[in-house]
Amino acid sequence: MFSLQEIFSVTLTLFAIIDILGSVPIIIQIRQREGKIHSEKATLVAGLLMVTFLFLGQSILSLFGVDFQSFALAGAIIIFLIGMEMILGIELFKSDIAASSGSIVPLAFPLIVGAGTMTTLISLRAAYSLPNVLVGIVLNLLFVYIVLKSSAWIEQKLGKAGEDILRRVFGVILLAIAIKLFKQNF
Repeated sequence: MFSLQEIFSVTLTLFAIIDILGSVPIIIQIRQREGKIHSEKATLVAGLLMVTFLFLGQSILSLFGVDFQSFALAGAIIIFLIGMEMILGIELFKSDIAASSGSIVPLAFPLIVGAGTMTTLISLRAAYSLPNVLVGIVLNLLFVYIVLKSSAWIEQKLGKAGEDILRRVFGVILLAIAIKLFKQNF
């Protein structure tokens, strides 16, 4: 039932997609604008969105007549493109982060749980057992909470060069994961 290898793969995949460390500058900007980050509220809402989409995502797909493998392939392509963004330092997916304020929007959605995370959850559900995906979600939410609580300290310690290195390393990992998902569903 539980597989440490699957849990590790799911956790690492979601960690790279969510890219909470790469979002630290945006989190700091929100904190400066709002005066405070509501870490608990943002993490809870992100978790509810992730679990809801994990369970209802397939129903939503069937409503549109899309099979799971096709969506998993589409997810693999999106994960691949996100990895390319991270490695090349380009922006393919535009987001309107400044459109709203607060810890829910844009922090929980779309920063933590955006289209990439939702697509990834469907792809992960196709590739791994449900209990392992749920554990991976919980582990990522725990990490998101810790980062939100300590974003100022992380900013000081990482610096711009450290953030760039981290982003590129996780970009390469995402490319490898995308290729694996593509091979499993092709």
